[in-house]
Amino acid sequence: MSRHSPAITVMIAAARKAARGLQRDFGEVENLQVSLKGPGDFVSNADRKAEKILFEELSRARPGYGFLMEESGTVEGPDKSHRWIIDPLDGTTNFLHGIPMFAISIGLERDGQIVAGLVYNPVTDEMFIAEKGGGAFLNDRRIRVASRRDLAQSVVCCGIPHLGRPGHQGFLTELSAVMNEVSGVRRTGSAALDLAYVAAGRFDAYWEAALSAWDIAAGIVLVREAGGFVSDIDGSDRMLATGNIIAGNDQLRSQLEKLLKKARREG
Repeated sequence: MSRHSPAITVMIAAARKAARGLQRDFGEVENLQVSLKGPGDFVSNADRKAEKILFEELSRARPGYGFLMEESGTVEGPDKSHRWIIDPLDGTTNFLHGIPMFAISIGLERDGQIVAGLVYNPVTDEMFIAEKGGGAFLNDRRIRVASRRDLAQSVVCCGIPHLGRPGHQGFLTELSAVMNEVSGVRRTGSAALDLAYVAAGRFDAYWEAALSAWDIAAGIVLVREAGGFVSDIDGSDRMLATGNIIAGNDQLRSQLEKLLKKARREG
């Protein structure tokens, strides 16, 4: 996609501008690790600064659009048919620990459908973009989901509920079922990157529960435009509402769904 659409061009410019602050702040995190206070406040500031830049840049480029953002919530716009869905820093815990796996995620929703997505890791300078009907790209190179058809040869990514999150026991039941069937299980700490990696064929499939719309909006269109399939764990199309997601090629997504449903029934 050497010639980007106007919407994608706007998204890239906003992400690159917000990324500069995150790159700077990430460089400081290591120094903060050793301070008694720790980097927590610093990181929440990094989140807010990045979100403010994204909000300002996207508002200037598309004045009427609404927003759904992790830090600031919903901002209604006069144009009711368009909405930006933004996570300024997906993978905060990684960022906080100096682990270079986090991303800016921007999804564009039109009349309730996600029509464009961008996931950008400022440390690796990997920019994943997709637009409905236009394919998915990593730094201007076309990407496709992996073509493996058998879970036994597949590397599957997941999210693990952390301290304070519900569903620990249910997750262990699911993990136990999946571990017995796959070549490897991975957990990165960023749902946006997980979906981007599925789109790029790095992970064969992915599942996670209890997510927010801003974690997955951009990734959904990336996977679909890379030839993959996305559903919630019940096989429906309501991922943004349920916060549950399974992604992969048609065969693996469906095998993983069956496996997870069976685990839930038996657990």
